[in-house]
Amino acid sequence: MEYLFTFIEGFASFISPCILPMIPIYISYFAGKDDNNSSKKIVNAVGFVIGFTIVFILLSIFASTFGKFVGEYSKYIKILFGTLVIILGLNYIGIFKIKFLNRTNQVKANAKDLNFIKSILFGIMFSISWTPCIGTFLSSALMLVANEKNLLKGIVLILLYSIGLGISFVISVVLIDKLKSAFNFIKKNYHVVIKISGVVLILMGIYILFS
Repeated sequence: MEYLFTFIEGFASFISPCILPMIPIYISYFAGKDDNNSSKKIVNAVGFVIGFTIVFILLSIFASTFGKFVGEYSKYIKILFGTLVIILGLNYIGIFKIKFLNRTNQVKANAKDLNFIKSILFGIMFSISWTPCIGTFLSSALMLVANEKNLLKGIVLILLYSIGLGISFVISVVLIDKLKSAFNFIKKNYHVVIKISGVVLILMGIYILFS
């Protein structure tokens, strides 16, 4: 069940209000000066995904190590993490607002004339320039990893999160014109998307509490 949760959280991060409206801009970065070169866009998108996945894996190793280190207090850590994820979900839905969770901190990156290597670096920059919505889902995934206390399983979980987020980027590059109507539909119904995403977080928290 936790594998499904983390994959869904990756996809939910992609359709969040801080990522989806930026997709055409990201795709223009991937294309560079040659907007008609589909293979270049795909290669750069894959490099971008690899970049943020590297950072995610490093974070998962840290989270798993932390989980092992506090293993004797696992019962209390589970309660703490589960409660925190539920709070993140309630904040995301808007039942209450926590100011520091809703700040936007973006790091500007030079994304001109990307190639595969530069795209990896761009992905790394992307991964450390969280806006609140993607940070919320990543945080809950990392809490689940820390709760598992199994390094290999933790890496697999965060890889699934990265796949959920990354495959959405790659598919968008390939099918951007065909997906415009779908993107517009999601934008028009963000209030529903946010509610569903918040519910996913709350269910994740409950799962951590009682797993």
